[in-house]
Parts: sequence; structure tokens; C-alpha cells
Amino acid sequence: MTTLASGTDTLTRDALTVLQPGFTGTTAPDWLLRRLGEGLASVGLFGRNIASPGQLAALTAQLRAERDDVLVAIDEEGGDVTRLEVRTGSSFPGNHALGAVDDVELTREVAHELGRRLAACGVNLNWAPSADVNSDPRNPVIGVRSFGADTDLAARHTAAYVTGLQSAGVAACTKHFPGHGDTAVDSHHALPRIDVPEDVLGDRELAPFRAAIAAGSRAVMSAHILVPALDPDRPATLSRRILTGLLRGELGYDGLIVTDGMEMRAISGTYGIERGSVLAVAAGADAICVGGGLSDDATVRRLRDALVAAVRTGELPEERLAEAAHRVRALARWASTANRAPEDTHGSEIGLHAARRALTVTVAPGLGTPETFKPLTEPPYVAALTPVANIAVGDETPWGIAAELVHLLPGTVTGSFSAEDGKSEDGNASDAGAGEGAGRAALQAAGPRRIVAVVRDEHRHPWMASALDTLLAARPDTIVVEMGVPQAAPRGALHIATHGAARVCGRAAAEVIAGL
Repeated sequence: MTTLASGTDTLTRDALTVLQPGFTGTTAPDWLLRRLGEGLASVGLFGRNIASPGQLAALTAQLRAERDDVLVAIDEEGGDVTRLEVRTGSSFPGNHALGAVDDVELTREVAHELGRRLAACGVNLNWAPSADVNSDPRNPVIGVRSFGADTDLAARHTAAYVTGLQSAGVAACTKHFPGHGDTAVDSHHALPRIDVPEDVLGDRELAPFRAAIAAGSRAVMSAHILVPALDPDRPATLSRRILTGLLRGELGYDGLIVTDGMEMRAISGTYGIERGSVLAVAAGADAICVGGGLSDDATVRRLRDALVAAVRTGELPEERLAEAAHRVRALARWASTANRAPEDTHGSEIGLHAARRALTVTVAPGLGTPETFKPLTEPPYVAALTPVANIAVGDETPWGIAAELVHLLPGTVTGSFSAEDGKSEDGNASDAGAGEGAGRAALQAAGPRRIVAVVRDEHRHPWMASALDTLLAARPDTIVVEMGVPQAAPRGALHIATHGAARVCGRAAAEVIAGL
């Protein structure tokens, strides 16, 4: 193991060890390498740090030249949330697509192949899978990141994902404890509140986490949510009742507890990241994730100093900080010695295979069956009805089927429409009115071409439903592709539910449209 800087005392080393910061750029900055020498044990990577698999492997090698057992973490769920393929879209469908297939062996195989690719690039901790039961269909932040709304389904696929990922030598970090599915608020923006009785939480939200723990999940990520039935005062990330009493005590979990990003407004907007980090460690968290939006040495120094000061004033017991640091180092040792899976030439197509199996195809009455529906032979017009991007997904990751249809049907024309396209110059329009305007704009742009309308969570966006109303009233032969949660009733001459917006989901839908 790399020798730590001799001038760093134990308390300061422990404070650095529990941090999981990010940084900017595709090579490690000097300040980060220096902190690794002083005791920092983890680094978080995001899309901004990745240009190619080769570059990523070089970056992780640079980090390990400074500290050979460093934990290199990433938020790579596959599906909509990808960092490895942030600029192209993922080669793997997300959880909701896997849940739609409901083949636990397929889920294990997909997670194993994803883990193998991460390990090949030097990544050894994945902030995945999402074990949240998507019980509120209005959920703006989980949605297709969940295996589904059925508790048993979510539990068995969470366990399969953990097993598959860790069989490739990459630690799983099951999230977002105690469950982020029953909310219509995004914790990136505000503090969600889940008002359900404790017995409902135990039977529904906690079941997938029990399954993950039984499967040996090396890490669990806390959620920035307020659950009054468990703790009426503090969100889960800052709650000793939830992290220590429930997760450690009642569920018997002894692995690493990681916080969700402390810069998210649910914590930073109420407590501030320094105070929030102290409270999180005191509550039982072992690692502080910070770096999605805060990525510099000043942030690391502020958090380190806040933890040290809290120990010296007695607010944070020194043994609690030492215990947290010990768990981080223990996971680092496991990750540095875990068996790496050999390259599997048969695994390269597993993502597309899963995406194809996840499709649900519905043909309008009187037009035949999915097998007899006449595919397109002429290039269509693809109208993407585009909602505001989920922060966890990011707006830099492409989605849809346009690029895939262009390959299969050269000459395909595409356009993107949002609620803004239907608003007047002064911005006055209802959601529905905005959608009607977006629908008219899409019709005008399409001209005589057959229309393929692509939506994402139609049920959550009245303007999107209204735009579809307008399109289908004028052009009933329109093909509709739903790339979110297919909560709304199928409509259109042909309706394809992909259960996710990953690149392979778009490819699978495009193949159906083109008759392949």
C-alpha cells in the first residue's frame, strides 16, 4: 500500500478518508493526487471525467500510482443514467427494462457485463443499483431507474444485480435507503417527504434492501428524504435512527454506508454541506459523497476541517469517525484484491438482447398484430416530445430513436419539441395549451412523412399528452414510442414501450419500426 504523507495526523487522515470527492478534467489534478497521499481513499468520477475507455483506464492508473488501493467510484446504472457512455447513450437497458423482462438471470448477466467493463477501466465501486420501489408514478427522479412498482420484483432483481456486479470485482452500492420511490419531489431540488406508516415501509420500501444485504452488497447509499414514521426531524442521510438504528441494528448491515451527493439541495439548502457532513457521519454514514457539482480542493479542505473541528469540540465522537474510516479502508482492500472477471466476448450484445426482450408492442385494433404490422419502408419524421432532463440523467446524454432510425432508414428527418414550443411570446399557456402548440409545430415540420412520436413519461406531462392528442387527431397512422414508464394507455397505430431511454432501447424500437 502507498505510504501516506508523514505530516498528516491520524484525525486528519480519517477525515480525508471518509470523503468521496469529484474533480473536473480527464486527468487527475495535482491537488487530488496530493490529498490521496495525505489519506484521501476515494474518488468519484462523472461524465465530465470520461472521454473514452482508454482515457478512463489511464486516469484510474494515474490515481493508483499515487494510492494503489484507492476506491474509484462512479454512478453507472446503465439505462438512462450512464457515465461511461454519457455522450452516446448506454449499451445497457436500465432497471425498468430488466424488471419488464423479469428474468433474474438476465439481470445478473447484464450487471456482470457492466461490472466487467467498469473493472477493465479501473473502476471498483459503482453507485448502483437503485433498489427503490417506484410506488408513486409521478416520481420525477426515480421512474425507469427502478425495477418497477412491485416490491417482490424489485427485491429479486436488486439481489441479482448486486450478485452480477460484484462477481465482476466491482462493489455494489445499493440505493437510496430507506427508499426513494414514493415521492413526487426530486431531492436534487428540495427535501422529499414520505408519509406512510412504518409497517408499509417495512413491507414495501425495505424489502429490496433486505435482499441486497442478503446478497452481500458491499455498500448502501442513503437517501435525502424525510420519513416521519422513522424520524420526524431529520432526513435519512442525517438520521441516527435510520442509519444506525434501522440499517445497522434491525437489518444487520455491516458494510459501507455512503451518502447521496451532499451538494443536493435537500441537504445543502437546509444544513449546508459542512454541517450536513458532520451530522451524516455522526448518524452512522461512513463515506461522504460530494462532487457532482462541487469539485475542487477548497471543498475537500472545508469538509475535512469541519469533521476535525467537530471531533475536537466533542460534537462528533472520534471513535465514530475512526470507525467510518476503517470501513472505507476495508472496502478499498476488498476492491483492490477482488477477482476480476475475464473478458467475455459473448457479453458484448447482452444489453441489446435485454432491450429487445423488454419491448412491449401494441397495435391499434383492426391493424393486425405486432408480427403482421407492416413496417416502414420510407424514411419517417421523428418528433421527439422532450421533457426537462432529470438531473441524475443529465441533459448531455442523448436519448430517443432518431439516430438508430437514421441508420436503418437513411433519410429519416428528426425534430425535438417541448412545452416551450407551444407558449406565446409572453409565456402564457397552460400545459395542455403548450402541448397543442407543440403538436401543431411537429405536424408542420413533418409534412407528408409518416410520423414517429417519441415521448418520455407521457403520464407526468400534460403538455406531452396534449401534443399527442393533436398529432393523432390529424395523423392517426402515427407510431408512438414511450421511452419512460408506460403508465399512460397505449395509443397510435403502433405503440412501443421500451421501458427506458438508453441507446439500446432506441435501437430495439427502431428495429421493430423498420421491420428487422
